[in-house]
Amino acid sequence: MAHPSQLGFQDAASPVMEELLHFHDHALMIVFLISTLVLYIIVAMVSTKATNKYILDSQEIEIIWTILPAIILTLIALPSLRILYLMDEINDPHLTVKAMGHQWYWSYEYTDYDNLGFDSYMVPTQELTPGQFRLLETDHRMIIPMDSPIRVMVSAEDVLHSWAVPALGIKMDGVPGRLNQTAFIASRPGVFYGQCSEICGANHSFMPIVVEAVPLEHFENWSSLMLKDI
Repeated sequence: MAHPSQLGFQDAASPVMEELLHFHDHALMIVFLISTLVLYIIVAMVSTKATNKYILDSQEIEIIWTILPAIILTLIALPSLRILYLMDEINDPHLTVKAMGHQWYWSYEYTDYDNLGFDSYMVPTQELTPGQFRLLETDHRMIIPMDSPIRVMVSAEDVLHSWAVPALGIKMDGVPGRLNQTAFIASRPGVFYGQCSEICGANHSFMPIVVEAVPLEHFENWSSLMLKDI
């Protein structure tokens, strides 16, 4: 998860998030090079008195600064489109979870099981135990198996919500009357925190998301215990 004064992204916990981090670095390097070139040109024009009429009025240089930006935009657009298509791919998910947004909590339903579902509320500050994070911990975590394709169906009961987990590279809007879907693969075990990313009302800041990725055998044990409790 993020830590105080962190400037970059969280550590990637899914292949898609790794691709997003690589694209961010790729685009940032291009922006850095462009900014350096523009700053050099500004300083050079301000600090020197020498002028050249062939530079100030040249057909060749106009062609260059028209074609060069088009090439740069292509170098940015092609990797971006590739990641967009990767994020939209949902191939043979091993598990489907329906996340429903309410004012102001999330409810989860494991559609591959009979009657396996629960509500997930934020843990109040006075009830936190050592090691839990204020405004981020929930009483019931969304448990998933690691290294397995997970499909998440997102909707909302009342107003617009948004199911977002930065470490997994996921952000999907929950719209009342509409069922949106996204998919991810947790590449390592861990606990990943997120929050509703749509301004959904007075307690918008108090409906966190906690996804816990565990080995498959641990997930099977957890699901068996949950079904027994029901």
